[in-house]
Amino acid sequence: MQTITVPGKNSKHRVLLYALSTCIWCKRVKSFLRENGIEYDFFDVDLHGEKEREEVTADILRRGGRLSYPTIIIDGEMLITGFKEDKLREVLEI
Repeated sequence: MQTITVPGKNSKHRVLLYALSTCIWCKRVKSFLRENGIEYDFFDVDLHGEKEREEVTADILRRGGRLSYPTIIIDGEMLITGFKEDKLREVLEI
């Protein structure tokens, strides 16, 4: 599975975003990260084939998440489902 990297001045944390290309909340997370200069990787699940979608599903479930988008994984450990701005600010220290 190949993600797309969005460069940013703040790369203190490794941020991975599983999103849907048509999801308004996913778009808001992307905007929030860009506006705050956070470097992140994203994968628009709906734009890929069944194999990649299965990989994402397995990754989210393995981490104890639920299948809902956006799903943000920070530093490979912290999983945030949905656009929770306060939680993102806290975890990303912004």
